[in-house]
Amino acid sequence: MKLDPFYLILDSAAWIERLVPLGVRLVQLRIKDMDEDRLRMEVRNAKALCARHDCQLIVNDHWRLAIEERCDFVHLGQEDRQTANLQQIRAAGIRLGLSTHDHAELQTAMAARPDYVALGPVYPTILKKMKWAPQGLDRLRAWKDAVASIPLVAIGGLNPERLDGVFEAGADSAAVVTDITLNPDPEARAREWIEKTDRWR
Repeated sequence: MKLDPFYLILDSAAWIERLVPLGVRLVQLRIKDMDEDRLRMEVRNAKALCARHDCQLIVNDHWRLAIEERCDFVHLGQEDRQTANLQQIRAAGIRLGLSTHDHAELQTAMAARPDYVALGPVYPTILKKMKWAPQGLDRLRAWKDAVASIPLVAIGGLNPERLDGVFEAGADSAAVVTDITLNPDPEARAREWIEKTDRWR
């Protein structure tokens, strides 16, 4: 499969409604703490919005809900992968993306035959505290050699100025959170990302 080079990660359907119509083709709904009823509504609204704008929706972590709501793509972090039922996910026809941070996690991820592998943080990130140092472009190149034809997503500390280096190192897609959502003008910043990643489509 081919991933869009611009991979936007958002924490609400409201953000999706705001930014996806600008031309976003790949978005992850990443919600950590929310009761199930509200979470279900967020997933439903996000799914409807993405369908309207021809955008691929990826649901972070909540794989049971993704199955119930007939979503077609799930992303799992390492901890969630350990508790998720990958057979159920596959049986539901759902594609799977997996996070990795070191060689052991990459080996485990590859055994699950994912539809893409993510590596991060490539650069220092403010999104969350991590026990891993920034991976850098050399690690990104090594990961691309290891995953071969499986799409590779780079995440962590990315901005438009760093995109060419990331793609030249082998990334197929660049994931972004705070560089857009914390920007004074998120719409303008999203358009900048779209313009910058267009040449890598």
